[in-house]
Amino acid sequence: MKYPVVIHKDENSDYGVTFPDLPGCFSAGETIEEALVNSQEAAECHIEGILIDAEPIPVPSNIENHKDNPDFKDGLWALVEVDLSKLSLKSKRVNITMPERLLNSLDYFAKKHGETRSGILAQAATEYMSSHQ
Repeated sequence: MKYPVVIHKDENSDYGVTFPDLPGCFSAGETIEEALVNSQEAAECHIEGILIDAEPIPVPSNIENHKDNPDFKDGLWALVEVDLSKLSLKSKRVNITMPERLLNSLDYFAKKHGETRSGILAQAATEYMSSHQ
């Protein structure tokens, strides 16, 4: 999942990173690059806490949904990749049935994007459930 972030810097401070779609999730770094790396770790920890609390994971929105927010007016926008499969959640093997054509399309898509079948199915299920609360 790619979450939009806004990077901001006040005089005499490090770069700060805010996740508009993950309220309460913040990060920082001495450089923009360091701030983005740190923000990925912050998001993963934040989402892991959400999962532990058995709450739905917020679905990332488009930058356009937030760019006119006055709280972010002088910020620089970026996307931070959060790989849900890296979270320290116990995985469980399941057996599912789906049309062969859909499975082939899924595998092709996963390979093309450097993902796994399981990762895409987990992300799709998470996004579906979050948007249907």
